[in-house]
Amino acid sequence: MNRKIRLVWDFHGGDSKGTAEHHVKHLIQFMEREQLETLRTFVDSANDEHHMACLTVNEKDVRILRDTLKPNRAFIVE
Repeated sequence: MNRKIRLVWDFHGGDSKGTAEHHVKHLIQFMEREQLETLRTFVDSANDEHHMACLTVNEKDVRILRDTLKPNRAFIVE
């Protein structure tokens, strides 16, 4: 079974939305360069001062992403 995992990078402050959007661009570039499958990328928000860059991938790719890009957290996506 190959589960889908969402990796999350948190950004705080007045510029957090722009920073999260920019981070997503770099995530896409990394995935293309490493030839890894991207299932979904997006920016989410908890409030005006907390935005998150999110990347959903197959479980088999989590280790390299975790070790290289150091997300703040991860969870299984249903």
